[in-house]
Amino acid sequence: ILFIYPTLVLLLSFLFLKKRVSKNQAIAIFITYFGVVFIFVQDPELVNGSNILLGAVLIFFSALTYAAYLVGSGQIIPKLGATNFTSLAMIVSCVCVIIHFLIQGDYNILGYANEVYYLGIAMAIFSTILPSYMVSYAIKEVGASNFSILGSFGPVSTIVLAYIFLGEELSLLQGVGVLVVIFGVYQVVKK
Repeated sequence: ILFIYPTLVLLLSFLFLKKRVSKNQAIAIFITYFGVVFIFVQDPELVNGSNILLGAVLIFFSALTYAAYLVGSGQIIPKLGATNFTSLAMIVSCVCVIIHFLIQGDYNILGYANEVYYLGIAMAIFSTILPSYMVSYAIKEVGASNFSILGSFGPVSTIVLAYIFLGEELSLLQGVGVLVVIFGVYQVVKK
């Protein structure tokens, strides 16, 4: 469900910005989501569990929120520039985290092993700061709609990285799904 955000970006852009969905985008969306569904129907844990409906609704709203962010950033980045936009977004995010930290009330942040701080700094730089600037620059270059379609590589890269680094199994059918997603993304970038 989380990976439906490209379709939500196109829908929000259509509804609020009157941007039409090109034939190429529609084909790419269909192919990539066919591939994503094909990959994830192989996992029986997705259909088992006690709070599937609540989880599905929460995940849908996460996808909708991210799609709204992409659509909004697609409108603001050309005016502010990718660097300024990302810097402002990071400042707002930091203020929200600090407020949460103050409300939470656990102020003991100096009692951890050095490795915790090293990993935290590495995650901040390589998993937050650099990707945030790259995403903004990509939206500036290809637009929010095409960027969201390219984001379909998310589930594919998750599967491949889990296979490489975590030793998880990759079935033949999941491999076929990965190839379908890559083909769908290729439909967007081939021109």
